[in-house]
Amino acid sequence: MSDDRPLVAVLDYGIGNLRSAQKALEKVGGDARLTADAGLVSDADAVVLPGVGAFGACMAALRGSGLDELAVISAQSGRPFLGICVGMQLLYEGSDESPGVAGLGVLPGVLGLLPDTVKRPQMQWNVLDVRRPSAMFADLVDPVWVYFVHSYAAPADGAGIVATCDYGGPVAAAVEQGPLWATQFHPEKSGTVGLELLAGFVAAASARLVSGLS
Repeated sequence: MSDDRPLVAVLDYGIGNLRSAQKALEKVGGDARLTADAGLVSDADAVVLPGVGAFGACMAALRGSGLDELAVISAQSGRPFLGICVGMQLLYEGSDESPGVAGLGVLPGVLGLLPDTVKRPQMQWNVLDVRRPSAMFADLVDPVWVYFVHSYAAPADGAGIVATCDYGGPVAAAVEQGPLWATQFHPEKSGTVGLELLAGFVAAASARLVSGLS
């Protein structure tokens, strides 16, 4: 790197507007690179898996790019890792949206359709219910409003769920398991709050860089 910013690899597997996440990470101080280069991903101080669209199409694109195994390795490496929207969903074992399509299996469980009592997709700002102390939300002041676009969600009582929102009942909104973060909402589309969350992620990568653990 040419400076002391942490290197953040944003996995480029050709789905949706991945560059918006990269630009937001740059804005908060990361040396964010949209990349499919395995060496760069392995050397990065932090890794981000974004995603928009259907679970099956995103999983096929990720596998087609050859980044699926590297995504699993990165998520389990102890480095800061962030899954965004469908990028969060891909970390699970599967989704009812795409029966028979295996996810990455980093997190246990299968995603289900949002309730019939609400409009699908949830395409709106919603407030988070932060369930426990969390590094992800440590610097954010309640109420935390963020932007969602999705029709499927992880089990709200699943492993690592740190925040939910109310949309026909509790809906999984964020996972935190040590350095592994994942958000069903889009931080890059969530204004100042989203940028503050991403700044915290970049700060975690910076701390790791300074400590020499990367």
